Amino acid sequence: MAELRLIYGFHAVTSRIRQNPEGVMEVYLQSQRHDQRMRDLIKLCEESGVRMIPVEGARLDGMAGGIRHQGVAARVDASKRIMHLSDVLETLTEPPLLLVLDGVQDPHNLGACLRSADAFGVHAVIAPKDRAVGITATVEKVACGAAETVPYITVTNLARTLRELKEAGIWVVGAAGEAKQDLHGFRHEGSLAIVLGAEGEGLRRLTRETCDELVRIPMLGSVESLNVSVSAGILLFEARRQRAM
Repeated sequence: MAELRLIYGFHAVTSRIRQNPEGVMEVYLQSQRHDQRMRDLIKLCEESGVRMIPVEGARLDGMAGGIRHQGVAARVDASKRIMHLSDVLETLTEPPLLLVLDGVQDPHNLGACLRSADAFGVHAVIAPKDRAVGITATVEKVACGAAETVPYITVTNLARTLRELKEAGIWVVGAAGEAKQDLHGFRHEGSLAIVLGAEGEGLRRLTRETCDELVRIPMLGSVESLNVSVSAGILLFEARRQRAM
């Protein structure tokens, strides 16, 4: 059964059409806009067989509900995003690199985390179904297409999923400011899952206890912590750097 919802912005709409044109029901285009970017999108819709509907900017404003839409929106089938972790792991030809988000609730942070995940070749992002924002139109727009390229997998019990990862030979590393080990001393080039906590709260107790190891990012300034998406970028960069050595 289709689960229809709207996404906004050129990056999100273009990426969805390229990745899964069958899941795009229709694209709404601001009729007053005729620049090259809009012409490119129209050409992509024509080549992909996606239905286009020209609309006034005021209608798009109402559809977007305050989200900056850039003159484009699409109605998509969100149910086609659902997948299982095993579907991802079975197709890999290198040791898995996973990003686990323990309850990120800000859509801008989740979108930025997905961009980092895409940039550093993360094979899947895992998050709990509850106490987390999930993929929304804002997330897709901030992610600039990464929401379509990085599998986003929700699970009902995060601690149990982490235990299953460990049983599958994946080393589970949690980021915590109070960890004794810092990133300079961390070494791991095999299968890896990096776990980050929610904004302000950090890792939940059970999540923390389930990790194989805790590491912290060295901080030289006066601030106590970094934004979760910034932390994700730093940790993922280091993981990829070590694999390339």
